[in-house]
Amino acid sequence: MALLNNDTQIAVFVENLDHPEGIAWGPDGYAYAGGEAGQLYRIDTENRRVTQFADTGGFILGLAIDSKNNIYACDSVNQCVQKITPNGDVSQYSAGTIEEPFRCPNYPAFDAEGNLYVCDSGDWKADNGLIYKIKPGGESEVWNRNLYTFPNGLCLGPDGSSLYVAMSLNPPRVDRVGIQSDGSAGEINTVVEFPGTVPDGVAFDIDGNLYTSMYRPDIIYRYTPSGQTDVVAEDHEGTLIAAPTNIAFCGKDRDFLLGANIGRWHITRYEIGTTGLPVHYPNVK
Repeated sequence: MALLNNDTQIAVFVENLDHPEGIAWGPDGYAYAGGEAGQLYRIDTENRRVTQFADTGGFILGLAIDSKNNIYACDSVNQCVQKITPNGDVSQYSAGTIEEPFRCPNYPAFDAEGNLYVCDSGDWKADNGLIYKIKPGGESEVWNRNLYTFPNGLCLGPDGSSLYVAMSLNPPRVDRVGIQSDGSAGEINTVVEFPGTVPDGVAFDIDGNLYTSMYRPDIIYRYTPSGQTDVVAEDHEGTLIAAPTNIAFCGKDRDFLLGANIGRWHITRYEIGTTGLPVHYPNVK
């Protein structure tokens, strides 16, 4: 392993993926990733082995997983969220709403009740992004219109009462939007700004530290509960870390971080000495 910043150990973990953007940990004990030609990959993290088990024919971005290990994948070419079963069957879960179909569904995240929040980034620099909410079963609605400057990755906050969204533009930042008791979108606050970057993926650890991966440049930051911003890892050569997009804590103890690199063909493993916040694997009927 190589030592980059702050004694973070990083290394290429698995190779020969097709410019992966999405990465997620499944309740079955495997990691999952997608490819730019619609591939779905299952990753055996014990043996560091990659198997392709499905193909949507699109471009797979972010991933979320339910309790039965069905994958909900944002497919930007087919402009929908695809549902992929463990044996590789593909079906459309949501295309947005009739009045406002998806333009560029980018990243999904479940809450405890099985609602799937989806960032639709819209068009680059067009300020037409949206956040959708898909109820269990596929009924969809526009949930928030105010986070429109290319919303990208998102995750639930530590107490489940807020959604944290990586905003790639104007300015590059992470915003927090409250989830009201009736399920509607609440107040929006900027948590941290990242000038000169393009934020992409977000994840929390159990201590409340927020990790944000940057599509540009090749950096992962940590923002602490006390308001301090640290560089977790950076790679000026763009080889070990290459346009990092989504990140996810993986392993049965969620004790290592995996990051997808859309700029290359591998998944990177980061040993950062912390445990990831559990994500929700709801029972979606």
